[in-house]
Formats: sequence, C-alpha cells, structure tokens
Amino acid sequence: MTQSRKEEIFMTKINIAIVGVGNCASSLVQGTHYYADSNEQQAVGLMHWDLGGYLPSDIQVVAAFDIDQRKVGKDVSQAIFAKPNCTAVFCSNIPDSGTRVEMGVLLDGCSEHMGHYSRDSTFMVADAPEATQQQIVQRLKESGTDVLVNYLPVGSEQATRFYAECALQAGVAFINNIPVFIASDPVWAKRFATANLPIIGDDIKAQLGATITHRLLTDLFNKRGVKLERTYQLNTGGNTDFLNMLNQDRLASKKTSKTEAVQSVTGDRLDDDNIHIGPSDYVPWQKDNKLCFIRMEGKLFGDVPMNLELRLSVEDSPNSAGVAIDAIRCAKLALERGVGGILEGPSAYFCKHPPKQFTDDEAYHLIEAFIKSHKTTLHEVKTVHG
Repeated sequence: MTQSRKEEIFMTKINIAIVGVGNCASSLVQGTHYYADSNEQQAVGLMHWDLGGYLPSDIQVVAAFDIDQRKVGKDVSQAIFAKPNCTAVFCSNIPDSGTRVEMGVLLDGCSEHMGHYSRDSTFMVADAPEATQQQIVQRLKESGTDVLVNYLPVGSEQATRFYAECALQAGVAFINNIPVFIASDPVWAKRFATANLPIIGDDIKAQLGATITHRLLTDLFNKRGVKLERTYQLNTGGNTDFLNMLNQDRLASKKTSKTEAVQSVTGDRLDDDNIHIGPSDYVPWQKDNKLCFIRMEGKLFGDVPMNLELRLSVEDSPNSAGVAIDAIRCAKLALERGVGGILEGPSAYFCKHPPKQFTDDEAYHLIEAFIKSHKTTLHEVKTVHG
C-alpha cells in the first residue's frame, strides 16, 4: 500500500448515530469492521469500496438509541448481538466502541401485539426514563454526529418524525431507512432544504432483495414489449421486523412504498386488483432469512400468454447494510460540500420510495454522477480539517 493511500484511508471519520440497534444496525456495524482489513480486490459484496474518498471502515458509531432493556446501557459492540437480534454473525471480533446505547423514546415504536410472543423474539422495554428531544439533540451535538440513521420498526410514524426533528435541531444529516414518508413528504423535504441539511429516503432498498429484483424484471418486461397484466410479491421472515408487521395497522406506508417502487417502472400502471406486494407472514424459525416469491403474468407477441415465478432467499439485514454504508458516505460528502435537502440520486438508488422515482439504470447513473461531483480529495480534507 502506498503512503498516499495510507493517508487517504486515515481521512476524517464519519460519525453516525443509530436509532434502533436491531438486526440492520448489527449488520451495518459488523460490516464496518469486516471490511477494515480488506482491499478493493478482497472486498466482495460492496457496491463501492472507495466512495468519494471514504471507506466502509471510516464509519464509526458515536451515539445510539434503543428502548430494549437488553441493549440500553451496553456498549454498541455488545448490544448489536443482544436479543431479539437474530441476524447472521459474519464478524464477531468487534472491539468496544466506547459508545453506549442510550434510552430513546417509545412513542409508537413498539406494537402492543409483540408482547404476546417469546422474549427472544420481541422487544422488552427498559425500565428507564425516556429521553427528551432536548437530551437527544444535545447528545447528537456533543458526540459530533454527522449522520443520524433511522432503523426504527415499520409503522413508527410518530417516533420517526420525532427523530427527524432531532436531526434538524442538531444540524445533522438524516437517512430514513424505513417506510415512513419524510424525504418524500414535501413539507419535511422543504424543512431540510431550508436548514441546508442532507436527507436520504425513504425506505432502504436492499442490495439484491425482493423489491430491486421485482423492479428489474418489471422494467425488463416493459423494455422487451411484454404486456404485464398482473403480479404479486409475497415475503416471509422470522425476525422482529416480520413479527412487528403482523399488525396490519402498521403496514400502510410499507405496502405503498413497495408497491409504488414496482408500479413506477411498469410503463402502464396496473389496476390495484392486479398487483399485490407486501409482507405476508411471520415464520419464527426463519430468523433473519427472508423468502420472497414473485409471480408475473403477461402477454408476448401475438397475445400469447406467459408467466414467470421466482423464489429468492436472502439474509435480510446484511442485504441492506451495504446499501446503508453507501448512503452514509453520500450524506457525508453532501455535508462537506454544503449540499442540503433531498439528495435525489442517492435517494433514487438506495430507497424504495424516493421523492422522485427513476428506473434503476437511471438511478445508477445519477448516483455515479453524484459521487464523482462530490468526492473529497486528501488536499481538501487537510484544508477543511487542518
């Protein structure tokens, strides 16, 4: 490794705060350490090794918030492996971070029905005072947080808005990984633009998951002149996300997000009765493994019918972590460049429900253009940070 490359690796860190230290947060933190001793040739599974001058290992957790008694008070390095987390452990040798998980706010972050299930599968709310907005804002400022990453459970509408407000008050970027519409809400988008703070959202799109696969197949039908007449996407899993989503009242935004991600590339929108996309059931023994079943029915040349069926099996949380690592680095680049408001390219490429939908080919070109135009050089880092 050249001396100049060593200097580039030891550029300023990206300080993140995590809301919800669940399976996705576990995979994210594991990943920042897993790739620490890799080089570009060894780094299998990343969309970008060096993104604008930052490596995955440049990301560090400086604050974390949760409501589970098995996590609150523990170092992040321990909390990411605590129940009810059940994702794959692909990097277990993680040193203490020096950052302890703090009590956050409950609001609508925990559905009541989860209390009827095993302790190992559900949340156990800590017997501790909930944090106030002032306390969280102060913590974000004191810790030097650059980016607040939202990993709350699906359906946490009030809680997500609470933390988005904290990001605004603390002056940090916000990445909304869940299907609560913040980035795609014009009112919130305007507030982040006015504050000149970057926001990426909404609802993270997995590296190679159900939504991206369904989108690409739908786009393929459209480009090859195949008339898509009806389709479904059924998903099962056994993590807390799927258990949480057994409550149908929490699913409205999730179904909208996933459905619109596919509808946006159909060419001619399907009638509501001809498209069904969403979580289907909770199967405890699947743990963090997610099974996706896609069926597509259409017409070929001469109105000749055809159909396609696909089964996809993935570890759910690692599937999103590589995307989150890229989103975090894009948010940091925007901060350094003084770019606020919706990051259109990153939101389109990384999220299911961005403010503006593009095909995945278009979104890919947008993200590459964003990285190229916002990348940080070593000279600039020395100039800005001394």
